[in-house]
Amino acid sequence: QVQLVESGGGLVQAGGSLSLSCAASGRTFSPYAVGWFRQAPGKERQVVSVINWGSGRIGYDDSVKGRFTMSRDSTKNTVYLQMNNLKPEDTAVYYCAAKERQHFINCNIWGQGTQVTVSS
Repeated sequence: QVQLVESGGGLVQAGGSLSLSCAASGRTFSPYAVGWFRQAPGKERQVVSVINWGSGRIGYDDSVKGRFTMSRDSTKNTVYLQMNNLKPEDTAVYYCAAKERQHFINCNIWGQGTQVTVSS
């Protein structure tokens, strides 16, 4: 069974930066896609960015374009989310998740989440 473990959350002032990591462990990790999601209190979970594992193509939600950068290190089965120019509205629990097969409707493996808090 693959497990995803996020790290790197914390408290930062508006305009600051944080970097998140998500490491996969367990059996061979070769998903169809991996994404970063976030959920703020009282709000629905939102997709932040997604990488197609095979092609390496990355997509971003409009709210983070130009500020967040997703990347991966396939040799370490790890994805990263560099977050710059953070805003208070970026405050949320951030999760990474993997969709192991293309035909899966949703991601089937989720990390435990890491809190990101941006103060104004």
